[in-house]
Amino acid sequence: MKDLDMKPANAGKFQDPFVTADGQRRASVSLGRPETLWFNTGTQCNIECENCYILSSPTNDALVYITTPEVIGYLDQLTERGWPVHEIGFTGGEPFMNPQMIDMARAALSRGYEVLILTNAMRPMMRKGVQQGLIALHAEFGAKLTLRVSLDHHSREVHDAERGTGSFDKTLTGMAWLRDAGIRTTVAGRAQFDESESAARTGFAELFREQGFAIDAQSPAELVLFPEMDEGVEVPEITTACWGILGKRPQDIMCASSRMVVKRKGAEHPAVLACTLLPYVPEFELGATLAEAERDVQLNHPHCAKFCVLGGASCSA
Repeated sequence: MKDLDMKPANAGKFQDPFVTADGQRRASVSLGRPETLWFNTGTQCNIECENCYILSSPTNDALVYITTPEVIGYLDQLTERGWPVHEIGFTGGEPFMNPQMIDMARAALSRGYEVLILTNAMRPMMRKGVQQGLIALHAEFGAKLTLRVSLDHHSREVHDAERGTGSFDKTLTGMAWLRDAGIRTTVAGRAQFDESESAARTGFAELFREQGFAIDAQSPAELVLFPEMDEGVEVPEITTACWGILGKRPQDIMCASSRMVVKRKGAEHPAVLACTLLPYVPEFELGATLAEAERDVQLNHPHCAKFCVLGGASCSA
């Protein structure tokens, strides 16, 4: 029988931005050295995953397509503010659903930035016009351009359970095209609760070998394994004392080195967020400009604890 008195996970936690549920001072992170500026290209995607933190789907347009002029405006702000950013990242949704994706990438590459595009390497990327655009970018900018392909697991069964039947093979087809085009490719997988990191990397290494992909499965930069993000799982709040207890440093947390720009449906202008993982939480929207986004971030969300502090993950390359 279900316990009617059972409290939901994290009940009473993550309420006050500055104080934890047990009265301790909540940890915060300063933008110490910005290295990556992310742009969310829009929440529309060609597929709908079982567990998508941003709820991307063919119909979700909560975050609309950002445009090349808007991207250029923030690139101008980077120069004005003197941010030492070296990488511009594009995420979605599926970035290649945005018809201006190639132009936006070119705008960033032309200013000397490294560009990282997150993709499922399926149909949107495989359209002829997109392929031609990627080949042209690669010819001009070479290894400055990287595509990080979402391949949740090294087995077809686990990947397809998350992304739909046939997704695994379609993604491998897209990766083979990138390989043959010489475009630098890395992979983002998901850590499974019943599989060690060592086993996961071994499984991916075998897959990459079989497919002829020059991707080092032992490199955290070439194969990123993200922890699962389940808000229903009980996680501790991060206090200022946790840094010493856990042996962690605030400057190593993702929001110490990155921000993300989004364009909300119906909004007059884009907004800058503290985190790529929390596009719908008002507390993590910092303003419309990079200047406004330079303030500290309070770690007042389960994802801050599980994904970034305890999981040690980062979306950047």
